[in-house]
Amino acid sequence: MYQPPLFRETRLDVLHALIRNHPLGLLICNGSEGPVANPLPFLLDADIGPNGRLRAHLARANPQWQLLAETPDMPVLVVFQGEDAYVTPSWYETKRETGKVVPTWNYATVQVRGMARVIDDKDWLAGQIAALTASQEAGRTEPWQVSDAPDAYIAAQLKGIIGLEIDITAIDGKWKVSQNRPVGDRIGVAEGIEAEQKPAGGMAQLVRQYGGLAGE
Repeated sequence: MYQPPLFRETRLDVLHALIRNHPLGLLICNGSEGPVANPLPFLLDADIGPNGRLRAHLARANPQWQLLAETPDMPVLVVFQGEDAYVTPSWYETKRETGKVVPTWNYATVQVRGMARVIDDKDWLAGQIAALTASQEAGRTEPWQVSDAPDAYIAAQLKGIIGLEIDITAIDGKWKVSQNRPVGDRIGVAEGIEAEQKPAGGMAQLVRQYGGLAGE
């Protein structure tokens, strides 16, 4: 990933937080006919290894897992996309001063690399599904649990999936959130996003945080 130093984010807790807040990652590997990619919801075990471990499952009918099983030393890439927003030059103070501005796009993203292990174990899969469900249902007033469904139905569903674990060997973050603009432009971007883009909180907050505008 292209990472100008100003946009590089290296704090592991910040990178992990983006993964937890945006757990749908794009799993990418190489196949005989070119790149193969599938979006999967991931769980992060942050305390395993120096960078953490990702866990996921995919449909047994999905051929990507067979590709990974046949080539156990194949590196994989998982991309997690966080907040993003179009930035119009109309928000820049510089537009009014010189007119020398162009549109851009702000975003926060994390890329993870590692080796994927295919796991075909019903107990592991049951634990994975229960943990993933709990992570997404936690904020609901009446959270749904796997045990709410009939045991036979869940057992049949588990037969249709396969598990993956990825020990993270490298993790890179890029927060392109207007840090390269003058202070007046940063203020304009944050205020413009808050005024015109709904929901706006995430990116506007990042622009203020990374642009040193917490008190603005």
